[in-house]
Amino acid sequence: MASGKTTPGGEPPARTTGGPPDTAVLAPPAGTLTAGRALTGYLREQATAFLRGLGLRSEREGQADALLRGSARRIAAVLHTYAPLTEPGWAEALRGELGWLTSTLGREPQHTGRLARLLEALRRLSTAGVPESVLAEVEGGGTGSGPLALGAARAAALLERQLTLARTRAHSAALQAVGSSRFHGLADSMAVLASEVPLTGRAADPAPAVLPPLAAQAYQRLCDAADALPLGRAALPYNAEAVQASLGAELTADLQDAPWHQVRILLRLARYAAEVPGVEPYGDDRLVEAAQVLGRHREAAESAAAVAAAARTPRIAPATAYALGVLHADQRHEVEAARFAFSRLWQGLPPAPEGDRPLPGPRG
Repeated sequence: MASGKTTPGGEPPARTTGGPPDTAVLAPPAGTLTAGRALTGYLREQATAFLRGLGLRSEREGQADALLRGSARRIAAVLHTYAPLTEPGWAEALRGELGWLTSTLGREPQHTGRLARLLEALRRLSTAGVPESVLAEVEGGGTGSGPLALGAARAAALLERQLTLARTRAHSAALQAVGSSRFHGLADSMAVLASEVPLTGRAADPAPAVLPPLAAQAYQRLCDAADALPLGRAALPYNAEAVQASLGAELTADLQDAPWHQVRILLRLARYAAEVPGVEPYGDDRLVEAAQVLGRHREAAESAAAVAAAARTPRIAPATAYALGVLHADQRHEVEAARFAFSRLWQGLPPAPEGDRPLPGPRG
């Protein structure tokens, strides 16, 4: 059974089998970086950043919340990837609380950014004209920007009203969460994490023997999920079939987007796993670029969903509905553009490592 005891240096005591001295499992030689020390150092750094965010919140709320979310995501991700090194009950409970916090604090900036994105897209489409490829996907769409200009102002007002209300509710929920006993309990856990990490006996092993294989498993899961995507279809700059499907049932678009969102999450896990000392990253800066591309994919998909929700408002004028239809098609085109960019980028990333062999060359 795993033990949560650690030495003052943050490492577990040397493991023993309980048998005769010649069967004891000895600690690694002095000066060797253990998996526990590497993981503890990273978690302490992130917990300290979390506590720093708490101190900033009364002065710079937006900046502080971004710091809280960033450190919380990293801690939760690393606890997931390196689960064999920490007490499972403690780690699972902490990951659940961190997930609750990041979700709660993340809604307000998401609504703020989404509104700005959609208003800018409406302005661009109504003043610069609409590409034929976008108009072709909108039922009843004509040419030119005249019909769109008539409904763009009302569409913008409708989106602003709905998303501002959603943002206000998210802000209230965040304030309530930060003032709750649940949040204070999480803050206490972060203060403890900054000084002590409950580790298992396996954390006493040398870092090079433990951390890289666990990080490789995270990268393998990413590769499996990414390779299962319809990358061949996404390799076309314009996927008319996908846009047509998204204009049909919203459920179809959600099902189509879900595997891409899952890859984005697995990509984050692989990137954060490589931040722990003693782990070499896979794909270098290209993983960061891939994460940015999938971030744009998510925002475009969720923006399109927000437009679809606005279009379901009862008794909206035909010109408003037309403008929302053009805007929805525009956002789904952004989804396809992100998929195209990711498919091209993914071909240049190395495949998952096999065993202890060096990483081979690019994928394609």
